Amino acid sequence: MATPERTPSVLFVCVKNGGKSQMAAGLMRKLAGHPVDVHSAGTRPGTEVNKLSAESLAELGIDISAETPKPVDPELVRAVDIVVPLGREAHVEPVAGPRFENWDTSEPSARGIDGIHRMRLIRDDIGRRMRRLLGELGVSPDN
Repeated sequence: MATPERTPSVLFVCVKNGGKSQMAAGLMRKLAGHPVDVHSAGTRPGTEVNKLSAESLAELGIDISAETPKPVDPELVRAVDIVVPLGREAHVEPVAGPRFENWDTSEPSARGIDGIHRMRLIRDDIGRRMRRLLGELGVSPDN
């Protein structure tokens, strides 16, 4: 785990690394500022960031449009302090060292909610969890 001399590090993982994990990484970078090393990856990465995910973050002044999906790097998994798979489909094999914390995020489409409204609800769910995690890391959210 992070020590006062070392910056805490977090890896967010979803399947495509185009939506939820990119949103989580963008939110953490915005809320935490510099005291956290933030990474995101996908178990089966897609080819681009989900446009509605990017749009929902842009509403908060967060730009993830230049990000590109990346695969999970086993060395990074072992190197970070916390690995956060988002959703039920993303699975990262636990290894010794990092803490694993699954965020079974809200899925509004299961309730018939789609489009930008769906992404806003997912963004807000991730944001609530993010503030709790930052508190655990001893980092005060910027917003």
